[in-house]
Amino acid sequence: MMKRMLGIITANFSGGELGSLTAERPVASLPVAGRYRLVDFPLSNMRNSGITTVGLITPYLYRSLMDHVEEGKAWQLSRKTGGLFVLPGSVYGLKGETDKFLLRDFIQNRAILDRSSSDVVVVTTSDWVYNIDFRDVLAQHNRTGADVTMLYKKDFRANVPGSQFLRMKDDGEVTAIAGTGSDCFLDAFIINRPLLLSFISWYGSVNHFDLVADIFRENMNRMKVYGYAFEGYAGVVSTLADYMQVNADFLSQDVRSQIFRVDRPIQTKVQDNAPTKYGDNAAVKNALIPTGCVISGTVEDSVLFRGVEIAEGAVVKNCVLMQHTKVGPGTVLDNVVCDKNVVIRADTHIAGAEGRPIAIPKNQEI
Repeated sequence: MMKRMLGIITANFSGGELGSLTAERPVASLPVAGRYRLVDFPLSNMRNSGITTVGLITPYLYRSLMDHVEEGKAWQLSRKTGGLFVLPGSVYGLKGETDKFLLRDFIQNRAILDRSSSDVVVVTTSDWVYNIDFRDVLAQHNRTGADVTMLYKKDFRANVPGSQFLRMKDDGEVTAIAGTGSDCFLDAFIINRPLLLSFISWYGSVNHFDLVADIFRENMNRMKVYGYAFEGYAGVVSTLADYMQVNADFLSQDVRSQIFRVDRPIQTKVQDNAPTKYGDNAAVKNALIPTGCVISGTVEDSVLFRGVEIAEGAVVKNCVLMQHTKVGPGTVLDNVVCDKNVVIRADTHIAGAEGRPIAIPKNQEI
């Protein structure tokens, strides 16, 4: 018999190396792939896995996140029974702004765990991009009799700040969580609900146990923890370079086919726009361009969002331009991220370097 699942998505952490992009928004709200936000991916994964009750733990800067998810209608989570629950994140007892899976967040929101009749809890962060059916993870969880099953990606690039890696036996049983390695923890796990409630009761008053991962380490020899190897595309946004890379990944047909599946669609807030207009001298190569744009110049190897305007004679390469960015005639942009409502005047040249892009804050005119 398939166990029932409760979903928890934590957005209560900061993108410490994302600079101005997260000055006024949480990482979960960051626009990605032309028309999506990062939070769309865990929300869609959970809903596509048959999870009908999801708690979203919000940070202090929650306005943009709430504006996007609203009552959860886009993910069929606006329901009389279950649905999307917006939960307050803790504002005390934090080890660091970038730490994830804070025990204080679970303590503060214990009510959703107490009231649930679910057998297991699926917990994820909101800064990873992948498409998964958690029912497959649950099947392994049941088969191994695990207390906790942790998702990981083999041979994932190891330069992500704060990454954790699993050390495992040949049968997949986790023996340690380390700061280095090749099997990268995807910041997602399934845990038996009674065990999570026990952790809250046992460690709630112990100050040095403020992270759930610390509790896993402490109890590794007293419970069954297994790894689940995720085989598909996975990307994480923890630095500005990561943000550029994840958006660039979506220019690949192979990545898009893995993420945007017909059987497991990624949903987002619906916005109605007119089709993009292309001028007589527009030149576009390997670019992701949504509706509502006006393209009269050159765009290459770039991701644009709704309402972007590229004037005639302008050249945009290796860039991410968020909503309503306007690029003037004769301007050249290379390795640049423009936040929302940025205006670049005519004949302006701005260039970053590969792996070191330049970010322009929202509402700026240059």
